[in-house]
Amino acid sequence: MAGTNTFGITLRGWRERLSPSDGGLAAEGDRRIPGLRREELARLAGLSVDYVVRLEQGRARHPSAQVVTALSRALRLDTSERDHLFRCAGLAPPAGGNVSMDVPVRVHRLVHHLGETPVAVFAADWTLIRWNSMWTATFGDPASYGWDERNLVAGMFRPTDGGGHRPASIAAWPVRSWLGDEAEEAALAADLRTTAAAYASDSRLAALVERTVLASPRFARLWFTGTARALTDDRKIIEHPLVGRIALDLDVLLVPGADIRIVTYAAAAETAGAEKLDALRVASRSAVTVPSGF
Repeated sequence: MAGTNTFGITLRGWRERLSPSDGGLAAEGDRRIPGLRREELARLAGLSVDYVVRLEQGRARHPSAQVVTALSRALRLDTSERDHLFRCAGLAPPAGGNVSMDVPVRVHRLVHHLGETPVAVFAADWTLIRWNSMWTATFGDPASYGWDERNLVAGMFRPTDGGGHRPASIAAWPVRSWLGDEAEEAALAADLRTTAAAYASDSRLAALVERTVLASPRFARLWFTGTARALTDDRKIIEHPLVGRIALDLDVLLVPGADIRIVTYAAAAETAGAEKLDALRVASRSAVTVPSGF
């Protein structure tokens, strides 16, 4: 069925959008449709024309990573498109590059529109990049967290107290997952493992992992025995000095084309958590100064 030939359909669509001149070729003869011909793509990718035909028709279903890489280069795909083509072939996208600390303009706009909600933007390695005034009102000034390089992993896995327990606070005041410390730490370590695999050549990330493994037996155990899984949600209990205990739902939003995490906290309408967030909004608006994030 044509609907199952995702790789072939994608390959043909991208071939037909690329002109010969874009591919560095001279246009030859009359062309009934725009884009590269199959023989031109085959020439650019170093493949046989027959193999390109079989890929597009779905008769060849399992191209190697080398073939997909050659096609990606020939088609001048950007990183997100290349990764999509790898996934269409049933392959993991290649690792490479460094974790980005850039926040796209569209994310700035989105966070601006979420001004009534505690929001922060984290890099793929959980380095805190930006935050809004409601984040500060809810969790305190990030400058007071004591995280090495403003990184949540480094903050969560700081050296334990004398009893071997994690420090009570990973923010300005105590914040805990309702699932417990172990589940919270396991989820973060599993998420970081997916990032480490995607950015295998990032020396900064490798150094973060190495330092944390050496500093925290808890992290070392999770790192070497845990799973790889994206962190998507949680429920947090914050011991807030102004409004007392407040329960909030955490959601992690991933941005297509930009490997960053938008973290939001919210409470269901007409609950004690919603009322306490309202109180923090009032406090945030009346604050004399607000640490700059967005």
